[in-house]
Amino acid sequence: MINKMFKKKSNGDILFDIFVYAFILFCAFITLLPLMHVFSKAVSSESAIISGKVGIVPVGFQLTTVKFVVSSKQFLRSFGISLIVTLTGTVLSIILTAITAYPLSKKYIKGVKPILIIYVFTMLFNGGLIPNYILIRNLGLINKLSSLILPMLINVFNLLVIKSYYETIPESLEESAKIDGASYTRILFKIVLPLSKSVLATISLFYAVYYWNDYFRPMLYISDVSLKPLQVYLQEVVMEIGDSALGFEGSIDDMMDITPEGIRAAVIVASTVPILVVYPFMQKYFIKGILIGSVKG
Repeated sequence: MINKMFKKKSNGDILFDIFVYAFILFCAFITLLPLMHVFSKAVSSESAIISGKVGIVPVGFQLTTVKFVVSSKQFLRSFGISLIVTLTGTVLSIILTAITAYPLSKKYIKGVKPILIIYVFTMLFNGGLIPNYILIRNLGLINKLSSLILPMLINVFNLLVIKSYYETIPESLEESAKIDGASYTRILFKIVLPLSKSVLATISLFYAVYYWNDYFRPMLYISDVSLKPLQVYLQEVVMEIGDSALGFEGSIDDMMDITPEGIRAAVIVASTVPILVVYPFMQKYFIKGILIGSVKG
């Protein structure tokens, strides 16, 4: 296979290709280094972590720290909160964004351009941190999960990507459906959305990653310990807040075998794994969706 790749290339081209592949592999390795180091700390022995022997390979492999972290009531509660926010937010966001983008993709509709300008304006300017907090407070959303979902139901960038994708769908398909008596709603749900699976899957991943990783809004709007999502819990672990706040339970013998650095690493790994598990299933849609959706604008 390698011979076929280099068969019709000059020596200069071959050297360039080797350099490109080596550079890509180097960048991939550099990118993975921090994750490999954190994972190694999460599954390495206490003595190895304390003595600083842990690099990118686990030393004294053990799963006690990971089991200790994932069995914590506060961790499980925060994990469940993040899961609820991510699933609910992603579903509502993709539905609203897909529906909103459809009329905006029709240039023949009067007033579309001014509306688009208003949407783009919100990408560049907003009320600011304090006005947003006052708005959430006046709406009675403090210490409610809706405060983590409603402000980001429609992301303008994602809206424009889906709109651009809709514009690549031939108008003849919709015209044929109109001749058969289909309404705009039927056209959207029976023709446009089924043809847009790739871009919708891509944008769903964008929304899911945002909702899952968001910690700034929960830090502002959520003070109830029972409603804190996983990323806030992770931030508290990293900032070394007291054990009572972290919700760790266990015997003294368990605590003797676990280091604070190991706990932090285990929490980071546990909070990262769900997105890493989901991404491979979405990858086949990812490149196709984002490339086709960005052809027009």
